[in-house]
Amino acid sequence: MSMSVRFLLAIILPLLALGCGPAPHPGSAASADRGTAATGAPIDAEFARLQAELVREVPMAITDAPEAGQRWAALAQRAITARGQAIRRPQLVMVVDRNPAVQQMRILLAQPSGTWRSLGGSTVSTGQEGRHGYFITPTGVFPHTDEILDWRAEGTFNANGIRGLGLKGMRVWDFGWQTAERGWEDEGRESTIRLLVHATDPATLEQRLGQPASKGCVRVPGPMNVFLDRHGILDVDYEAAAKSDARYDAVLRPDRTPTPLAGNMLVIVDSAEGSGATAQAR
Repeated sequence: MSMSVRFLLAIILPLLALGCGPAPHPGSAASADRGTAATGAPIDAEFARLQAELVREVPMAITDAPEAGQRWAALAQRAITARGQAIRRPQLVMVVDRNPAVQQMRILLAQPSGTWRSLGGSTVSTGQEGRHGYFITPTGVFPHTDEILDWRAEGTFNANGIRGLGLKGMRVWDFGWQTAERGWEDEGRESTIRLLVHATDPATLEQRLGQPASKGCVRVPGPMNVFLDRHGILDVDYEAAAKSDARYDAVLRPDRTPTPLAGNMLVIVDSAEGSGATAQAR
């Protein structure tokens, strides 16, 4: 057995003993049964490993000072609490701030008690206002469960010569039909959109991340897409389903190293709402 495999097992096995296994849905009774201590050496070690991998794998990754990380944590905690949900085991949560002045995402280590921490993140693009057919990305808490099957980009060009979902093989996370506000003047201000998290064309659109540009989905850089995919950041339910359903196993990367801190929660916030304050990026 190689040293790298022994190191990974040294992290994963203690975490599994703590109960950091798959949980069906946030706030469910099964999730509560898997409640764990808020801190511990295995959790800290896995967090540090992922943080180092993020910096290595994602060029221009954004890392936070503790104060900035706490601002992101506060936004996520308010959103989760407002929807009557709870964190019952240490898990990773993807948080997106659709504020036009921010347009970033973070991966947070959320815990039942104790301090939440920012692993880091990147720029994103959410829904653009003022263009016909473009929707404002909805805020809320969106579970990534095995009720919906994700897919992978084909890498084909659309009529405008754009690879809208990025290069071939890029993961597309599907959060189902969601109500969203229309970004253009029209009768009936709300419609439904298919809320996705996906990459974009690296040659034409990726450099525009950091400003609203999508039709309502969340666009992430290609390297961040691969990081989320390779480490199974949102795949706790998918990993469980893949054990008995070949469709889910086919979606997951064959070269993945799923983290035992995997979660299933996408949280979209708007730091400009309420007080009107703008979250600091770093």
